[in-house]
Amino acid sequence: MAEASLEWEWAKQKNLLKNPVLQNNRINRYIVQLFHIDSMSYRIGIDLGGTKIEGVLVDDNFNTISRKRVVTPQDDYDGIIKSIVELVNRLEKGKRVDSVGICTPGALSKKTTLLKNSNTQCLIGKPIREDIESGIGLDVSLENDANCFALAEATLGAGKNYSAVFGVIMGTGVGGGIVFDKKIYPGRTNIAGEWGHYILHPQGNKCYCGRYGCVETYLSGPALEKKWKNMTGKDESLEKIVQEISSLKESNWKEEFLENFGEGLATVIDIVDPDIIVLGGGVSNVPFLYTEGKKSVYDKVFSDAVDTPIVQNQLGDSAGVYGAAMLD
Repeated sequence: MAEASLEWEWAKQKNLLKNPVLQNNRINRYIVQLFHIDSMSYRIGIDLGGTKIEGVLVDDNFNTISRKRVVTPQDDYDGIIKSIVELVNRLEKGKRVDSVGICTPGALSKKTTLLKNSNTQCLIGKPIREDIESGIGLDVSLENDANCFALAEATLGAGKNYSAVFGVIMGTGVGGGIVFDKKIYPGRTNIAGEWGHYILHPQGNKCYCGRYGCVETYLSGPALEKKWKNMTGKDESLEKIVQEISSLKESNWKEEFLENFGEGLATVIDIVDPDIIVLGGGVSNVPFLYTEGKKSVYDKVFSDAVDTPIVQNQLGDSAGVYGAAMLD
């Protein structure tokens, strides 16, 4: 126990117990490390989504040890931070955790270190990384959710045999991530891959970012459902819409969807020319994107020969949380 007392004194000298919120977290970690409760090292990944926060504890080979989900507090920044802290503490219990990675909508500003460009708007302008670190007493790596999706699919999923992977999320919002040789390419200003805010139609639909005509306002799940309601008066889910149009010879809604999908991804190929494009998010479950959608893309690419694979993800809605666990 004398050794434990030395640990305590060392902690006080380093001011690690100054914040009472961290005190129990710190002491628990010292006990785990001192008495070797579990000598293996682990990683935690957290996926902050619009409706749920998912956490996973994995070993160094990315085998799942524990996995938990909680509901995302709506429009409540403090509630989100509290939920993440509690989730990390539950996953970490009795384990030696070497890294905590978090994927979130938006990205950290290199200028201010605050979050920017998030469609979860209560996060914008907030010191989310610092607040989580203060709550859990560990350093945190924080990355854009689309980048984490792309990293996971490039490492473990549909893009694992390719060098240049463009990961697409089409869900509540539209985003993208670029991975070269299993490494995220964030770009100079941390916005590489953000095709969701490429202007598809000038003077088009109003976007939360303040501009008009962004891809996200045409290809996100809510945007597609809204368009269907405007055309038909029916308030239906995307899944139901796709089932309904499958029996129709023609559909203006589908034609417009394919046109916008083709234009958006053709631009990505023109600029990035990736080895493969992997689709994720709820909209990626639409079957005709991999047949008629792919043709619409190819028809618009600035090349005489296009064979870029456009494929569905292999990791499902778990890609983000595993990508977060891979962050250093």
